[in-house]
Amino acid sequence: MRLESTPELEAFRRKVRSFVAEHAPGVKAHSGVRAPDPGLMPAIREWTAKLYEAGFLGIGWPAEYGGRPDAHPLEPFVVAEEIARARTWPPVGAASLASAALIDFGSTEQQARFLPRIRTCEDVWCQLFSEPEAGSDLAALRTRARREGEEFVVDGQKVWTTNGQHADMGYLLARTDGDAPKHKGITAFALDMRCPGVDIRPLREITGTTDFNEVFLDGVRIPAANVIGRVNDGWRVAMSSLGRERSGVAARGVELFAVLDDLLGLAEETPVGGRPGLDDSATRQAIGELAARVHVNAAMIGLAQSRMLHGTEQPADALLGKIFFSELNHDLADFGLRLQGTDGLLVEDDPEAVAGGWWQDAHLYSRAYTIAGGANEVLRTQVAERGLGMPREPRRPSPDPKA
Repeated sequence: MRLESTPELEAFRRKVRSFVAEHAPGVKAHSGVRAPDPGLMPAIREWTAKLYEAGFLGIGWPAEYGGRPDAHPLEPFVVAEEIARARTWPPVGAASLASAALIDFGSTEQQARFLPRIRTCEDVWCQLFSEPEAGSDLAALRTRARREGEEFVVDGQKVWTTNGQHADMGYLLARTDGDAPKHKGITAFALDMRCPGVDIRPLREITGTTDFNEVFLDGVRIPAANVIGRVNDGWRVAMSSLGRERSGVAARGVELFAVLDDLLGLAEETPVGGRPGLDDSATRQAIGELAARVHVNAAMIGLAQSRMLHGTEQPADALLGKIFFSELNHDLADFGLRLQGTDGLLVEDDPEAVAGGWWQDAHLYSRAYTIAGGANEVLRTQVAERGLGMPREPRRPSPDPKA
């Protein structure tokens, strides 16, 4: 799954792998994009700062803030892959997203203020985009920010805020012009999460963990100097920063290969019809199909990387990659659970659960990937419209209540 590898890139990979083995803060207990226990955060902050200091994060940043503009463009993908291969913690929060916005649109003062604190992990960032009625349709957001002198006063609610409970700063989108068209009148802000009026409420999920949060904003005052880019130009800021967040895709491919290896080990140890699962032809056929899809996923990642390098990216690349990965990830976890038979019904903390209940947790969490970043149903429509050029379905008139 490695693209256009060179001796220099392979040497870089070996260097990263050695660094991760020496400094990583242990293996993650759960699959997916999960929030760590509070007690782990000091170690993760230290680990993240070391990655920046070693030149493995912020590679594409301006040189004056520690970036290496002459680096191979695939180096960030290599770092993401090696962290995923070690099954350890990647940087927690939305710092990569926020830094992209700050580098492309932030003022010199903002860059000097925020970027060094991201490098030292003094500031963990969270993403304050989604709302109860603005998830896949982000432009429908309702959180309002009104100007009062040199401040903006913000009222509203955000939801699905990963790591909000650990965040020092928030990358916030709020509507500043209610009369503007849907994708206009939105402004991007850097929000201090300790401001009065910020209320973070963890959401307990079906997995039993609290990775996401609701964030209520009640009269929160943000200095006008914290506007990222121009007022009412936040949609462009957000879409640009989202478009630059690519390296995590590489990690997803490595994660699926790791889960496939676990599935093979599970099949070797789990009896099917009184004999090892891999002796059963139906089990082998099912795992073979999943393995083929894992390799297809890797090929899709390689194609997307190649197009990125050559400036030939297609509108549907990221959409198709996300859909394919999320559904394959679910099917791998689902088969691992079904392979266990009735043992798959054991709860995660049951001492008899296979692998400590990892498969149960992975299966429950796998549904999150089909919604996060846009529900797959919505993304399929976007593939049809943006990738295939199909016409939009005309709106059907509302039924006449008198009819």
